[in-house]
Amino acid sequence: MAGHRAAAAYMLAVAALFLGVFSTIPAAVQSIGVCYGVNGDGLPSASDVVQLYKSNGITGMRIYSPDGDTLQALSGSNIDLILDVGNDQLANLAASASNADSWVQANVQPYKDVKIKYIAVGNEVPDQGGNTQDILPAMQNVHDALARAGLNGIKVSTAVNSGVRTGYPPSHGTFSATHMPPIAQYLASTGAPLLANVYPYFTYTGTPGIDLNYALFTSPGTVVRDDNGLEYQNLFDALVDTFYAALDNAGAGSVGIVVSESGWPSAGDTAATTDNAQTYNQKLINHVGQGTPKRPGAIETYIFAMFNENRKNGAETEKHFGLFNPDQSPAYPISF
Repeated sequence: MAGHRAAAAYMLAVAALFLGVFSTIPAAVQSIGVCYGVNGDGLPSASDVVQLYKSNGITGMRIYSPDGDTLQALSGSNIDLILDVGNDQLANLAASASNADSWVQANVQPYKDVKIKYIAVGNEVPDQGGNTQDILPAMQNVHDALARAGLNGIKVSTAVNSGVRTGYPPSHGTFSATHMPPIAQYLASTGAPLLANVYPYFTYTGTPGIDLNYALFTSPGTVVRDDNGLEYQNLFDALVDTFYAALDNAGAGSVGIVVSESGWPSAGDTAATTDNAQTYNQKLINHVGQGTPKRPGAIETYIFAMFNENRKNGAETEKHFGLFNPDQSPAYPISF
C-alpha cells in the first residue's frame, strides 16, 4: 500500500485540481470487512483477532498472505475472507499449472471451513513488488487449480490502486496501465469482480484544490457534475465510478468492483487526525450500502486496517490506519 501514494494521487483527474460526496444508510444494510495487517508489535493472537472481529460484528477480513494460524482461527467463524497470494509468489504461480495446484493444495484445501470468498493474485503490482506481466497468467493458473480441486465458488481477482486508471470526470475513466484491459476482460469471462484499493485521503493530499469535505463525505451538496448528468457529493464515489468507466471502456462493463481497501490515517500528517479518520470511516460504513451514482446498490468494502502497525514502512501515516490499537482498544469509536 505504501509505495504508490504520489502516483495514485495524481491519477484522479486533471480537472479535479480545481474542484473543492454523504448519505446516511443504516450500517446493517451492507456488511463491512476490515483488512488484517500484522506489521506491528504486540498484536493479539490470531484467535483473539477473530474474536475481536466477531464481537464487533465485522463480517469480512482480508489477509495479505496465507497464514496457518489465521486460517485455522477463521475455521467455522463464518467471516468472509479475501486471501492474498503475496506478490512474491506471482512469478511462481504464473510459471506453471502444477505450481498453482501446489499452492491451492497447501493454502486453500486444508481450510474447508474457512469462507474464502476471493483470492487476490497480486496487490498493487508493481508498486508493492511483482511483475505486471505475471498477474494474468497467475490468475488463470490459480483459477484453473481451484476448479481442479472442486473449489469453483472462490473467485480469483487482483487488487489494484488508482494509479492503473485515469480520467475526469468519472465517466471519462480509462485504464492507463496496459496490463489492465486483458485482466478486466478475463474477470468478465469468469464472473469475478475487480478488487480496487480506493483512498480519497491520498487523492486529497496529493491533488491541490480538492476540498476536504468532498474527501470526508461531509460536503453539503453536489461538488462534481459529470457530462452524463450524474452528480457527485463525495470523492469516494467519483473514484469508484472512474474504475467502473474504465471497465466499460475495456469491454468489461459486466465486472463489479469490490473495494478491497479504503481508510484514513489518524496521525502523521495535517489531514491525518483522529477526528478525520473517525469521520471518514464511519461515513464510509454508513454510505456504501447505497452504491455510487453510476452503480447503485451495496458495495462490498474492506476498511484498512484493523490495527495500527508501528513496523510499516513509508510515511508516518502508514503506521496509523488502524481502527484498533494492539491492546484491542478502539483507536476511536466506530459502529459497524
